[in-house]
Amino acid sequence: MRSALVTGGTGRVGGAIAARLEGEGWSVVAAGRADGDLAKVDEARALVERAAAELGGLDLLVNAAGEGFVPKPAEELTEADWDAAFGATAKGSFFVTQAAAPHLRASRGCVVMIEDVAAYQPWPSFAAHCAAKAAQAMLTRVLARALAPDVRVCGLAPGPVAVEPGQEERRAAETLLGRVGTPDDVAAAVVYLAGASFVTGTTLVVDGGRLVQSTTPSKP
Repeated sequence: MRSALVTGGTGRVGGAIAARLEGEGWSVVAAGRADGDLAKVDEARALVERAAAELGGLDLLVNAAGEGFVPKPAEELTEADWDAAFGATAKGSFFVTQAAAPHLRASRGCVVMIEDVAAYQPWPSFAAHCAAKAAQAMLTRVLARALAPDVRVCGLAPGPVAVEPGQEERRAAETLLGRVGTPDDVAAAVVYLAGASFVTGTTLVVDGGRLVQSTTPSKP
């Protein structure tokens, strides 16, 4: 049976990914905050080793954990805000992947970084989040080169797929398709990337066309 570790696996998007993988026959460890603080290297490494031991190895790592998605004027950002945004998203993604690399090399497995269209668009009220996601997007490319040819590393950049109630109409208008997506749309794309054996070092955008709709998007 194929095995997967999903960080951020108890959130809306991560939970949908874990459920979809399980439905596709994967054995999954869906890790949440209670399973360790991924901004702490020792805890990130310990999570990987526990998951690999429980699953008998790793075929797929999904880095979906993230913090710091809170609107705040750039002039008011604190060091704590910055550290929260970069902690699990960039630092955690790197050290979890580093720890998982030997297991993934053994299985010739895959890493999927759950990025964000914020990595590619400047949102003034989410400066730290945009910067952290941009760092994670670069890790997709750097790690694809570092771990090749044994391990594929792909990115997946969701758009409006976990929209707050009452925001659906406004967020739908930002997309070319005129609707918002769902966490299941992201989960389906993860399954695709997990099986796309000739895809690595690039990012699949799952945003209904938001990224090309406007170069000056409204605040999310």
